[in-house]
Amino acid sequence: MEPHKKMRTTGLDFFYKNFQALENISIGFEKNKVTALIGPSGCGKSTYLRCLNRMNDLIPGMRIKGDVLLDSRDIYDKSVDVMKLRRRVGMVFQKPNPFPKSIFENIAYGLRVKGVKGKHQITRIVENSLKQAAVWDEVKDRLDESALGLSGGQQKRLCIARALAVDPEVLLIDEPTSALDPIAAEKIERLINQLSSRLTIIIVTHNMQQAVRVSDRTAFFLMGRLIEINDTDTLFTKPAIKQTEDYITGRFG
Repeated sequence: MEPHKKMRTTGLDFFYKNFQALENISIGFEKNKVTALIGPSGCGKSTYLRCLNRMNDLIPGMRIKGDVLLDSRDIYDKSVDVMKLRRRVGMVFQKPNPFPKSIFENIAYGLRVKGVKGKHQITRIVENSLKQAAVWDEVKDRLDESALGLSGGQQKRLCIARALAVDPEVLLIDEPTSALDPIAAEKIERLINQLSSRLTIIIVTHNMQQAVRVSDRTAFFLMGRLIEINDTDTLFTKPAIKQTEDYITGRFG
């Protein structure tokens, strides 16, 4: 594996019981780059994303074949501690899911689970994470209030802060800006650009303009298969495959 590939899947097949949702997906993710996964609804993008931190393990009857490597190590090896893996490969879901706790506790909880004990250290990391997620100025005077009282865009950035607090190496974001107004969406996109200087980021998006704005590489999925992957500019201006061209020009999807 080339040293700059932070994660890689090779020949990945994924099954829900007898249904094959993904077929032979091979992608390498470059360190400190943003990769966007695009394609019509139901094409396997989110299923693939959840394979990268074993979130699909929770689904009854799931089976997976092929390799999913993080720094050359198979994340599905029996020796892998899944909780530690999910700290290294953080995830932000399409629908923000803050805990029904205070804004402060949403961030502090994961730190305590990780074993961070010092009150001052936890406070410092909470503040730093909220700053990194570009939400500190909006919440710094209400850290004791319930996170459920935040707007949708603030909840999304809080969930990004929660993932950042445990110092991940890879960040998975499913539909970064779905159901957000344009101003909130712009904040999230700016945040993704800033974070990519030190994190490997993989996003699922139905918004092709968003893929163009924030990603270095784009992968086009269709019916559980990877049709094409390339540098984002090349994929959108000179797609190599007819199906990719048809999708990005709006002929289907």
